[in-house]
Amino acid sequence: MQRIFIKDLKDHVGQEVSVSGWVSIVRDQGKMVFFDFRDMSGTVQGVVLSDKKDLVERAKPIRSDWVVRVEGKVNKRPDKMVNEKVQNGDIELEITNIQVLNESKTSPFDVLTDTSNIDEETRLKYRYIDLRSERMQKNMRLRSEWVNKCRGYLLRNSFTEIETPILTESTPEGSRDFVVPSRLNPGKFYALPQSPQQYKQLLMVAGFERYFQIARAVRDEDLRADRGFEHTQIDIETSFLKQDELLDLLEAMFIEVAESLGHKIKQKPFPRITYKEAMQKYGADKFDMRTEEEKGDGKTLAYAWVVDFPFFEKTDQGDWTFTHNPFSMPKEECLEDHLTGKNIENIITQQYDLVCNGYESAGGSIRAHDPKILEATYKIMGYSDEKIQKSVGHMLEALKYGAPPHGGIAIGVERNIMNLANEAYLREVQAFPMTRGGKTSVMNAPSELSLKQLKELGISIKK
Repeated sequence: MQRIFIKDLKDHVGQEVSVSGWVSIVRDQGKMVFFDFRDMSGTVQGVVLSDKKDLVERAKPIRSDWVVRVEGKVNKRPDKMVNEKVQNGDIELEITNIQVLNESKTSPFDVLTDTSNIDEETRLKYRYIDLRSERMQKNMRLRSEWVNKCRGYLLRNSFTEIETPILTESTPEGSRDFVVPSRLNPGKFYALPQSPQQYKQLLMVAGFERYFQIARAVRDEDLRADRGFEHTQIDIETSFLKQDELLDLLEAMFIEVAESLGHKIKQKPFPRITYKEAMQKYGADKFDMRTEEEKGDGKTLAYAWVVDFPFFEKTDQGDWTFTHNPFSMPKEECLEDHLTGKNIENIITQQYDLVCNGYESAGGSIRAHDPKILEATYKIMGYSDEKIQKSVGHMLEALKYGAPPHGGIAIGVERNIMNLANEAYLREVQAFPMTRGGKTSVMNAPSELSLKQLKELGISIKK
């Protein structure tokens, strides 16, 4: 008998069906045994009736979280027994056969409740159990649906999905890299990508014009509620679009996807606020424009673009460094100062962030497609000609081969899903997140390497 998903049982009233899944609840009534079963699509109640004595005895030992295959007849419940508060509360499965596919130990916590208050280390040690809970199932499916809707929008708008390498070159700018030793090149290392920034710009030089990918990004930075070592971003780059045109294109995607998921946009079009205005009004460039009532409804999304960021800021050592991205383009009225290295503190860049409900949801910029502009950025930061060539010489070379004007954005998947799901922690919208101490879920990483592995890599450990 072919398996039926539980969500489709109402289409089979009066028919014999087969369902497979987990036992959520067992209620042994002596002469009858009631079960709540669940699969990925939903839940349903089943009962072994008293006239099936052998089956009743076989059913009695079954416990919660056992995996079973059940055959039975889908019956309508009498009106007085209909439970409208639960899924499939108007039907019941009259069980004619039940097969145990696998037993289960007693779970370390109850997945039928909200697991958010359970100790973090326990939840992540048994993450595969935590993910069974209704809230976590909902969050993971919401994430999948949101990403898929964004992908669909981009494909409809002539974007090409292209993967870029995850083994790349370490760069001193930005956050700290996670590095990977090279066995074939002893003493040398790859870096895991903090973003596909340079590759996506090279794709613009290559003539693809509209690129995106669902990219993994890895940064060795301090952990907090909305930041981890690993995250996923929808990485986007376009050619020939001015800043306002690109923001319009992206804004339409956010509105379409959010509203299709049942959310309400506080203000359309999104407000566009300069960095200076944001700091004066909110004291930060990430802010929440919702009222207390809107915060309470859980469905309002208050988006705003923050634009016109300062290009440079002083380091603790008194040197200049970029505020967001060294590959950005200064505003046209600042271009001469940028090229000559004058009035540095007042150079404004074509950088933009999308904020939503107090989080930075996305960030990007129009890029410097002229190699002279990119070179000037590094000179302002005090790089010698030799150091510039070592850091971005390959980019300067590429930009000399007909690089079009281009710009893009990186959209943080986790932070957007946190807003949609009303979650306060990144780990609630990732399948296998890390603990606050940087330990992986389920598996015991970071861990030591064997002496054999270290020898192959030409590495010695100093403790």
